[in-house]
Amino acid sequence: MPRPLFLPTSRQINWLIAVGFLSVGYALYLRYLVIEQSAVAFACETGPYSWLCLIRKSAIALFTQTVFGTVAVGAAALNLVRPSLVLFTIGLAAAGSGIVLYNVTLSAFAVTLLALSFARPVSAAE
Repeated sequence: MPRPLFLPTSRQINWLIAVGFLSVGYALYLRYLVIEQSAVAFACETGPYSWLCLIRKSAIALFTQTVFGTVAVGAAALNLVRPSLVLFTIGLAAAGSGIVLYNVTLSAFAVTLLALSFARPVSAAE
């Protein structure tokens, strides 16, 4: 008898939808209201240092080093080898953020790997 394929339950799918929307929504906020706003950049360069400037500087450092795409591909590849909800969630959040925050190539590849993981059988431990 063949093992069942990796298929999240409806409760898990609701969780994945929430994580996906939150990661993409926060990435959109970062990109269009924090990173690309010249007024915020000017305030962070000249004015007092705030939490918004710290988040802006951290996000720029992360997408410059393609961290979002690398984490997404790593989690998606591990999820392809051994499917689990935790790896799928990490890969989905990192890929959603990476697509919005300038790491499109690696993040799109990670989304492809995540889609392929639905064709993999569930591990025997689950």
